[in-house]
Amino acid sequence: MKLSNKVAFITGGTSGIGLETAKLFQAEGASIVLVGSNAERLAEAGKALHGKAVLIQADIRKVSDIERAVEETRRKFGKIDVVFANAGASTVAPLDAVTEDYINDNIALNFTGTFFTIQKTTALMSAGGSVIVTTSFLNTIGYPGLSILAATKAATRSLVRTLGAELASRGIRVNAVSPGAIATPFYSKIGLPDDVLAQVAASITDKVPLKRFGQAEELAKTALFLASNDSSYTTGTELVVDGGLTQF
Repeated sequence: MKLSNKVAFITGGTSGIGLETAKLFQAEGASIVLVGSNAERLAEAGKALHGKAVLIQADIRKVSDIERAVEETRRKFGKIDVVFANAGASTVAPLDAVTEDYINDNIALNFTGTFFTIQKTTALMSAGGSVIVTTSFLNTIGYPGLSILAATKAATRSLVRTLGAELASRGIRVNAVSPGAIATPFYSKIGLPDDVLAQVAASITDKVPLKRFGQAEELAKTALFLASNDSSYTTGTELVVDGGLTQF
């Protein structure tokens, strides 16, 4: 029960890494606040959490939605102990296909939304609090068609360093978990046909020293380490969970 009596605020928690992390945090004693933009997926995630999570429909691209979610959490629990800023998405767009609207939407979801999630939630945090941000292996390697997603994830990695330094005086830790190729719905949403997606998956697997995609549960265990007192002397860092993809 590493998170006993803790309140965990999780964005992007209706599937994949976010949902598996919510399940593990709940099993470790945390009260879960799950934030998602899709009502149907949010309801299904609530069932997976035994009907015991606080479910808030909100679009983190809108600061007013983040503020509403945080205020609802304050009224319910009066505090937040752990934040998992996991929400993020994109689609493949080659250089000549990128538009201003595409860039603005990616920034709003993957960077601005993360920044304001941290800003608003840490107002309810006290010393010992933990913020965890999901970055990506794209911070390190170049992959065609994902330039804007990679740029936003590199920016969130920078946030972990700067906000980790800024919040250290309050006893709040800020860290990142960097997934490699993980078997989640993310890949089905990036806009590639199934046959191309299969080729991409095979290509990535071939480059991973452990020769497989990771599982969402493996990321959840890393997030638990960063959320708990096990990582009490760790801040500003990025834990890479990618099967060695970016290490060799």
